[in-house]
Amino acid sequence: MAQDTSSGADSPRRKSGLLRDQVQLVKRKDSNRYEIVPIQNSLSFEKGFFIVIRACQLLAQNNDGIILVGVAGPSGAGKTVFTEKVLNFMPSIAVISMDNYNDSSRIIDGNFDDPRLTDYGTLLENIHGLKAGKPVQVPIYDFKSSSRIGYRTVEVPSSRIVIIEGIYALSERLRPLLDLRVSVTGGIHFDLVKRVLRDIQRAGQEPEEIIHQISETVYPMYKAFIEPDLQTAHIKIINKFNPFTGFQNPTYILKSMRAPSVDQIKAVLSEERTETTEETYDIYLLPPGEDPEACQSYLRMRNRDGKYNLMFEEWVTDSPFIISPRITFEVSVRLLGGLMALGYTIAAILKRTSHCFFDDKVCIKTDWLEQLNRQYVQVQGKDRLYVKNVAEQLGLDGSYVPRTYIEQIQLEKLVNDVMALPDDLKTKLSIDDDLASSPKEALSRASADRRMKYLNRYGFPSN
Repeated sequence: MAQDTSSGADSPRRKSGLLRDQVQLVKRKDSNRYEIVPIQNSLSFEKGFFIVIRACQLLAQNNDGIILVGVAGPSGAGKTVFTEKVLNFMPSIAVISMDNYNDSSRIIDGNFDDPRLTDYGTLLENIHGLKAGKPVQVPIYDFKSSSRIGYRTVEVPSSRIVIIEGIYALSERLRPLLDLRVSVTGGIHFDLVKRVLRDIQRAGQEPEEIIHQISETVYPMYKAFIEPDLQTAHIKIINKFNPFTGFQNPTYILKSMRAPSVDQIKAVLSEERTETTEETYDIYLLPPGEDPEACQSYLRMRNRDGKYNLMFEEWVTDSPFIISPRITFEVSVRLLGGLMALGYTIAAILKRTSHCFFDDKVCIKTDWLEQLNRQYVQVQGKDRLYVKNVAEQLGLDGSYVPRTYIEQIQLEKLVNDVMALPDDLKTKLSIDDDLASSPKEALSRASADRRMKYLNRYGFPSN
């Protein structure tokens, strides 16, 4: 096959200039085929997409037969979305998902991320069949029933490009067959959120079950078996997609330090209003690698009346409004240990006592924040204009504080100082007040112990 001399196929030297010119070919040491020179720097999702397209084109121009591309990464990182984007741009390619090669008879202790679960025999048979120019029968796997429910025919694509997509697509058993190796990673925090949302829809699992599974099996499997494979990628892509982007039905919040009277609050609500009081502990969990003073993606676990809820949320400020596209799941406190094993740390625990008034359109809360020694009033609702109107009737206009409580704590540099431990949390984490000089030290010890326990379980280093 004629070579594209503009690709620099005979030299691994990287060209500068246009993005497409960053892709260079070099002859493999173990065959007469070409592969691309590994790109040292990680690429964004969009740049990585164009680089992969260019690499596929050059490999097809310079290599005979099937061009096999492996796209790997941890659960929830965006491998499938990335592969679908490539397929939309190049509809003449074929895509094979390794998920369909799950063998449910090999599942041990409910671990769906164990590499031994993959039916490599059928997968390799299919790959060699395509390389021989033959159509193959690819399994179809159903996640809700955890079983193989049939097969589909995959023909040799006209482009000769076949993408193998899966968490183990760069495994040692597949690497010798791959012409191009691509890794897609995101970050534990957003990968966690995306995995939870995906598995709720795909497998019908409960959120707590999913997160427990991630901490018990997915993350250890990733550290032990997937992460080392990803280091062999020619192209490394960082997917910074925010899973909260585009969430509908947000809550609009106006907050002030003014103190309207109870009578004023009741006067702006309907006759069918309800009045309650509540005590809340908000546990702010810092994602791995984040700066506690600048983090905008805290995971929040809320303790109210002995019940725990896990909150995935991203705050958007459209001054004076705080807009919260929150997703909330009821969980048990034991889940906190799993999150700490994933590398989350407890940055702050904020205690507040609230007097709540609400009707069918709006909620008004007066919050007393014990550690900050101050009171706020919040007006919350789904209708932005209605929230604004109620706040104005309460005389709050001109006094709004467009910051969440954790942002206020960050602003005042009180992260790690705001700690109020609920008794059941002390019990769960085996915290002994007599053995720690402060709640922060106690939580740091508990977090380190949990992380070490999970990492040591699978016999790999904690760093």
